[in-house]
Amino acid sequence: MQADDGEHGMTWEELLALPPAVDLELANRALGLGRSKGYDLARRGRYPCPTWRAGPAHRVSTADLWRLLGIDPAQALGNRAA
Repeated sequence: MQADDGEHGMTWEELLALPPAVDLELANRALGLGRSKGYDLARRGRYPCPTWRAGPAHRVSTADLWRLLGIDPAQALGNRAA
């Protein structure tokens, strides 16, 4: 995973610090998707992981996002604590 460039991508620490659910903007950033592309995929039901609507906002489960990125949070946090 590359370092955060201010628009796309997230650091390992940022990914592990996410709350249980995130908005589509943050999920797009974690996946390196542009805003328009991410929203278009969500609108068409083709986002890379499940999304749901909370009022006008799309939400993504952090657990789903981590699975998509191949992150096992229990193992990652265990390794960092050692």
